[in-house]
Amino acid sequence: MTEAGATQKKSRRRRGSREDTENELLDATLRLLERDGVLAGITLREVAQEAGVNHGQIYQYFGSRQMLLRAAISRLVDQNRLDPDEHWSLPFSDRRRVMWQRARQHPDFVKLEALLALDGDPDFTLFPLLDRTRAALDRDKDTGALPQGADGEVMHALTAATYLGYGIFRDTIARDLGISLDELDERAGAVFGQILDGLQNADTPAHTSDRATTPRAGK
Repeated sequence: MTEAGATQKKSRRRRGSREDTENELLDATLRLLERDGVLAGITLREVAQEAGVNHGQIYQYFGSRQMLLRAAISRLVDQNRLDPDEHWSLPFSDRRRVMWQRARQHPDFVKLEALLALDGDPDFTLFPLLDRTRAALDRDKDTGALPQGADGEVMHALTAATYLGYGIFRDTIARDLGISLDELDERAGAVFGQILDGLQNADTPAHTSDRATTPRAGK
């Protein structure tokens, strides 16, 4: 059967429930992202053709490309969900090491987040559980996992930027350095651990907004 014939046959498939169709669209989205590369981008028409559904159904079910991509991220999160109680009970450094491994093992998830950020999606957030993050950071200071004066929120944000960036550029870094991915992962993981140790043990002052300002002497 020709490719065109297969596509026509796919488009004539009988559809089940709305949930079935949504799942097929999400599966098609993830297949295209895996095949073409996340940052190459996809069009809704391509997704509809891959899933064998009417183009208008994507708008009907998801509303926009960004909402479809957010739903695809949710699908990946559900497939690789962390135990929230276990994760948030860990101290700061251990939580960040877990997320480092997650970004390394699931680069498509990281690249989807980057795609939404590059698209300027106003509803996209890197920290959907920020209240739990803040509560954990307060506990870290109480238990000594972070210094009392640490700017925990920014430490959380910048370590996230580190492992997310690594997940995006990992292949390119290994190629540029002329080393294998396994060697890069080992060396990069060790350096990330040193960064975490430094944050945990540093005598970090409170951030600027918490400090009294000293008037500058006049000329």
